Amino acid sequence: MGGEQSAQARDRAMRNTSVVGAIVNLALTIVKVIFGIIGQSHALIADGVHSLADLSTDLMVWFAAKFSNQPADKEHPYGHARIETAFTVGLGVVLIITAIGIVVDSARRLLNPETLLQPTPIALLIAAISIFANEGLFHYTMRVARACNSRLLTANAWHHRSDAISSIVVLIGVTGSLLGLPYLDAFAALGVALMIGKIGWDQAWASIRELIDTGMEPKTAAALKRIIETIDGVRGVHMLRSRRMGGAYLMDVHIVVDERLSVSEGHKIAEYVRFKLIDSNEDISNALVHIDPEDESVALSCADLPLRREVLTDLRKVWAEDIDSPDSDNVTLHYLNGKVHVDLVRSVNAVNANAEQLGQRLQEKARVLDYIGDVRVYGQH
Repeated sequence: MGGEQSAQARDRAMRNTSVVGAIVNLALTIVKVIFGIIGQSHALIADGVHSLADLSTDLMVWFAAKFSNQPADKEHPYGHARIETAFTVGLGVVLIITAIGIVVDSARRLLNPETLLQPTPIALLIAAISIFANEGLFHYTMRVARACNSRLLTANAWHHRSDAISSIVVLIGVTGSLLGLPYLDAFAALGVALMIGKIGWDQAWASIRELIDTGMEPKTAAALKRIIETIDGVRGVHMLRSRRMGGAYLMDVHIVVDERLSVSEGHKIAEYVRFKLIDSNEDISNALVHIDPEDESVALSCADLPLRREVLTDLRKVWAEDIDSPDSDNVTLHYLNGKVHVDLVRSVNAVNANAEQLGQRLQEKARVLDYIGDVRVYGQH
């Protein structure tokens, strides 16, 4: 229930942020384009297109929030967080296309001076209004992005900041044009385009890396490995892997424990490792811990060894003259270093206080089975 409430709160916060951003950017788009035309500023018109791109990304955030925060289901057992990632790629592509369009238009005007616009002072006022509006949106959106741990909202926040910066460039370009440097307005538009393209590329590339399961930074992974190694009962750590899912990491790791631990104690250690991983890093949402009785990278493989039923069948044949048929209740098998090691529990009377000799005799007869390792006999009252 707590997870559902958290997802609902995240959904609500993201969608509210996108609505506020959309309203502001719709107003800025209309004002910039109209007054860019009236004020004869190519840079301000380009900045209006930038605000239009902002508006489209606000709509993307709204739709992404609606679907990406839905709980896991049968078809999507890991949830829907990567819908947000896919939308972020789309946001980056929109920014890059916007930047290319502005660059082409600016270059055309610079190569054909007769097409250069001559800005009027009204463009300065609109640019100043845009700076304050977008800087306010940046701080508002970034605050929500940090609270929700949303890469998409972070991208959108920087999109608002880029609009504020581009409006500063417009301010400089228009001022230069009014002072008799007509090329500055077109150069300002070109500068705005480059900033838009850079932000678009950064956001798209980061999200593409997530979609292809790029892991966390090596330094962070190494720090997590050191934490696991300090946990009581853990003898080794290997195959520590991670992949990002929306705003969080999913981890999986193999840990080595004592080779003869009970299943329940091994599970207890694994659960503690999982808890420590999640508790140590707020970006980790879940972890899968695999228990190994030995380091698989150096030990011989046990993959081809027979399972319990076949092992017991073989042992019954070779031990038929010495003991009653061993069954699942009194035999423990250990699959270690390419061999099956056998612990046999017998009653004290059956062992007759001579467990060591019985163990040696059983192991001697078990040598015909090349996959059997050590045989140990224990007495039990």
